[in-house]
Amino acid sequence: MQKTISFTKVSFERDVKLIHSWMNEEHVHPFWQLNIPINSFRNHLQNALNDTHQTLYLGFINEVPISYWEAYWVKEDIIEGSYENKPYDQGIHLLIGNTDYLGRGFSLHLLRAMVSLQLRETRTKRIIAEPDIRNKKMIHVFEKCGFTPQKPIVLPDKTGLLMICERKQFERKWGNA
Repeated sequence: MQKTISFTKVSFERDVKLIHSWMNEEHVHPFWQLNIPINSFRNHLQNALNDTHQTLYLGFINEVPISYWEAYWVKEDIIEGSYENKPYDQGIHLLIGNTDYLGRGFSLHLLRAMVSLQLRETRTKRIIAEPDIRNKKMIHVFEKCGFTPQKPIVLPDKTGLLMICERKQFERKWGNA
């Protein structure tokens, strides 16, 4: 059966409870550390939505919401000073929240689709990620998508593995974005 991947920008009122429930999933909260009371999470999400350097998305498979995404500009992010960034570098954070879709091979397809979406900005030559260094499953998915590990980086909430996906490498692997 053909699977359709789509993304929509997060809507606070529509999505806050769903995303909060995902943040409390056993496979999510060790890495995101946002398994906090709903009122605190409402404030967190509202602040994230107001942050103009990032765009928040829900990812869908056949119109079923299964994932949460933060696509951001490196230039205004805490990661900016962690490597020699280039103008228009973008970054990505993600989680698969819907447990019915865990371990079924959707992460790579969703990540590939999101990187393609980010690369629609023709000035962007690289997408970066910094998954928690303990999250071996996601590191593997990033590598399969075309991200290359660079170095561990210490961030306020974790030690991440800086990974970079060059546009040319991505397009060579998957075709034009």
